[in-house]
Amino acid sequence: MELRVSHHLQARLPSAPTTPPLPTAVLLPASRRGRRLRIGGSCRVASQGNARHQHSSICASKADGEQGEEAVKERTVSVILLSGGQGKRMGANMPKQYLPLVGAPIAVHSLRTFCGMKEVKEVVVVCDPSYKNIFEGSVENLQIPIKFTCPGKERQDSVFNGLQEIDGDSELVCVHDSARPLVSSEDVRKVLEDAAVHGAAVLGVPVKATIKEANNDSFVVKTLDRKTLWEMQTPQVMKPNLLRDGFELVKRDDLEVTDDVSIVEYLKHPVYITEGSYTNIKVTTPDDLLLAERLMNDK
Repeated sequence: MELRVSHHLQARLPSAPTTPPLPTAVLLPASRRGRRLRIGGSCRVASQGNARHQHSSICASKADGEQGEEAVKERTVSVILLSGGQGKRMGANMPKQYLPLVGAPIAVHSLRTFCGMKEVKEVVVVCDPSYKNIFEGSVENLQIPIKFTCPGKERQDSVFNGLQEIDGDSELVCVHDSARPLVSSEDVRKVLEDAAVHGAAVLGVPVKATIKEANNDSFVVKTLDRKTLWEMQTPQVMKPNLLRDGFELVKRDDLEVTDDVSIVEYLKHPVYITEGSYTNIKVTTPDDLLLAERLMNDK
């Protein structure tokens, strides 16, 4: 079923550039804010029980300040801002990340968040060249460089292209989906700190809905334990050498991944889950856009 932007929303959408890009809920606050979990290998589950409990490669970290976390130094983080998606589910006349949201394109909101953080040394925007002008001049009193590179065929290709452009002295690379405009600097800082300590970390929130596994005939196979399930968000942060090594393995074995820390997981390197916020939504549909506007106006 095709999704269409409502008439009152469509009227506010700007027209697409002359050269189009190439194909290429009431929300609750996190109840365990600040607790960080680690996932090992390609595992995507982590216990939400006792924060001191440890089990094999999955464990909950201690509360903030109990692990001796080191602060991330100033100007040591390179951000890769992914902005090359098509956003077909939005049903608009341009990619969703360029639709207007409270006075600015969706993608510009997270760009401004990163540019205002002292830890960030540069932002590499991965986008079609015809949309560069949306980012250029969009941040007042800009203190860091904004670079551009073209998107690839798949998400992992776009991340790889962005990785080629980062400064060689960067200590962390922070990959973010520009369709998540509501990410807070506080959550970004938490996941940066975890990645600095553990090598790789990702923002996530506990799953609230009941999840069932089904077979090819749409019959329920089993009900998954919600206490072990987390929904991944961005940013996803890792040390550059881990990401480069992971890409070597992915390319060698012709693997396809759907998020960025999966590349590191193929190295069997543990990845921490830093609990984020339910408001860090990904704008994918017209309803998401209306919710994002409401949340942003409520800030």
